[in-house]
Amino acid sequence: MATTAGPDLQSTLAARFISVRRRSLELCAGLTPEDMMVQSSPDASPAKWHLAHTAWFFESFVLVPFLPGYRLFNRDFPWLFNSYYEGFSAFPEKKLRASFSRPALEEILRYRDHVDRDLERLLQSNADAEALRRIELGVNHEEQHQELLLTDIKHAFFTNPLRPVYKQPSPASEIAASVASPFSFLTFPGGLRDVGHSGNGFCFDNELKRHRVWLEPFQFAGRLVTCAEFAAFMADGGYTKPELWLSAGWNAVKENNWRAPLYWTSDNGAPSTSENGDWSVFTLGGELPLEQIGSSPVSHVSYFEADAYARWAGHRLPTEFEWESAAEGQPVEGNLLDSGLLTPVQNENGTKCFGDCWVWTSSAYLGYPGFRPLEGALGEYNGKFMSGQMVLRGGSCVTPAAHIRATYRNFFSAETRWQFSGIRLAS
Repeated sequence: MATTAGPDLQSTLAARFISVRRRSLELCAGLTPEDMMVQSSPDASPAKWHLAHTAWFFESFVLVPFLPGYRLFNRDFPWLFNSYYEGFSAFPEKKLRASFSRPALEEILRYRDHVDRDLERLLQSNADAEALRRIELGVNHEEQHQELLLTDIKHAFFTNPLRPVYKQPSPASEIAASVASPFSFLTFPGGLRDVGHSGNGFCFDNELKRHRVWLEPFQFAGRLVTCAEFAAFMADGGYTKPELWLSAGWNAVKENNWRAPLYWTSDNGAPSTSENGDWSVFTLGGELPLEQIGSSPVSHVSYFEADAYARWAGHRLPTEFEWESAAEGQPVEGNLLDSGLLTPVQNENGTKCFGDCWVWTSSAYLGYPGFRPLEGALGEYNGKFMSGQMVLRGGSCVTPAAHIRATYRNFFSAETRWQFSGIRLAS
């Protein structure tokens, strides 16, 4: 990982640590202890587990090796809240996390307080440079889990027959009901481009090393595909035409009985023959009729659905380097977690690339030339997943603004739909 440089790193990092840890608790403020136990799919984790695991990360990789005399809060927690670090310890199966009725939430909160006190004490000392790098990694790791916590809660509430509301919609979300701007493409000249992190500020190891790629001239859509536009694909039989789908995608359609994006429901459960039909879309602010949010970006689609839509529309998905070339130099502005909307709303043409929905690219998740994972168990953070995953770019409405940048590489398997993933076309 690269990290922030300069004499003010420690004080800046201390302030960010406190802010990020506080935000995790704020995101859970409206949840009941019962809400925080739910694990509604194998991909998801209970909110209580997210709170414990992020404390585990700081304890295991910072406090134990770098704070002399540090005492474990609980000797079972180092293996109980390990996620996938094989080189660190054994760990329970992910699908069993909902069975962790013990330790109780109250004990998890005490665990976080215990870790926070000693982390702040370490940050007030003359901390080792490697400890500071790991704390910065831990802060970014917790921001990832803040996004995961919200996506997991959304799925949990959707599977609840009562369809609870996580947060009442903000009046500002009325923008979702406005008319989307006409669809257009921006032209980029291509050529030899530098991609990957430049070395200024923090990045994950999978953003390195910066290197050159050749891009042919390309066009990049001025905005994301909307719900109404995706509904037109559905009304035209998009989910019934195998010629639009990759082979594995068509298998996924049949095996999972996909007929619409995740969180779309209709009275009869069948695709409508009109663009808006009788569909409703579940959001963190509750269930909304499609006609009300038709101009907002479609989200919670898999790579396979994004690719099929692009083919139906006569275009394609961008490569991750086309996306990065279009986004490079832009300020990180947009509908991110900090906006508080918690739902995709952007609908204007322009070069804005951040927020609302992660954008599926056509690029497989692989290491860059010269990629080297971190030493030890931390090397398992990103590198071991470089097989069978596709790259997403740009962040979403639940991504912290301080967390995202033009070189950031997210990755999921092609069938993944529970993330805020959307579609931006290229040509």
